[in-house]
Amino acid sequence: MKRETTENIVTDEGYLEQRAHGEAGFAFCYYEEDVFAFAAHRIDWHWHREFEFIYAARGEIACDAGGGEFVLHAGEGLFVNSGVLHRYEAKGGGFLPNILFLPEFLGGEGGRVYEKYIAPVLQEGAECLVLRPEGETGEALKALLSVFEAQKTGNELDTMCALFALWKALYACLPRTRSRGERSLSAIRLRQMMAFIHENYARKISLEDIASSVYVSKNTALQIFREHIRLSPVAYLIGYRLERAAKLLTGGMAVSRIAEKCGFESGTYFSRKFKEMYGCSPSEYRARTAKE
Repeated sequence: MKRETTENIVTDEGYLEQRAHGEAGFAFCYYEEDVFAFAAHRIDWHWHREFEFIYAARGEIACDAGGGEFVLHAGEGLFVNSGVLHRYEAKGGGFLPNILFLPEFLGGEGGRVYEKYIAPVLQEGAECLVLRPEGETGEALKALLSVFEAQKTGNELDTMCALFALWKALYACLPRTRSRGERSLSAIRLRQMMAFIHENYARKISLEDIASSVYVSKNTALQIFREHIRLSPVAYLIGYRLERAAKLLTGGMAVSRIAEKCGFESGTYFSRKFKEMYGCSPSEYRARTAKE
């Protein structure tokens, strides 16, 4: 099963993915995705309630998750905890089988399985974990591949048996951290500031404006952005403006008007920053995309 890749995944202003994964009676979904086919070869920032496991079957995948940045090489996997902001980018190809399922899928809330083996991961488990063939994560990676293999039968019992084996292997090797409560509040503020930027990028806004949108100081806003995505708020603002400009360049609007419409006061500055991000001038980008 493949997700739609013509644009990117759809999120709300707080980056919550809007697509439901699985069905009401079986809240599990398996995807086979070519990350290179997504807009800008990237599955952009998003989060969801589901746990997610991905596998780099081909190519290399640059990952941002849980405040960390790393590259998955072919043959490696990744666990992403519930509620964690993340994104993936293909580096020269990137075939990415993955699964998503709700925390209560393996055991309903209030039940013994949920309380002993699911809730601790939600409350104290690491936000993400790279699964490599060697070392203590090897069993979890092997179990993940078994879940993929189980999809060939179309039998839900095969999926459940393989998934329980995967969770058992993950639970044994997943690092425990401090309570995620404090970091969760920080992540909420990050998403709120991102939403403010998305709503106001076309006008002149400052770091103080961004920080004030969630009632924190400028220093706290800087700390939150750098902790989660390793960018300053202003750097993220510029990047978002450039992404919006790239979309407009596929149409016929004048480059100078696009720069103004996306919040750039200087056309020269816009062109320089655009080339830094995309490796070509706005006009060259327009000509290139017109041929695709």
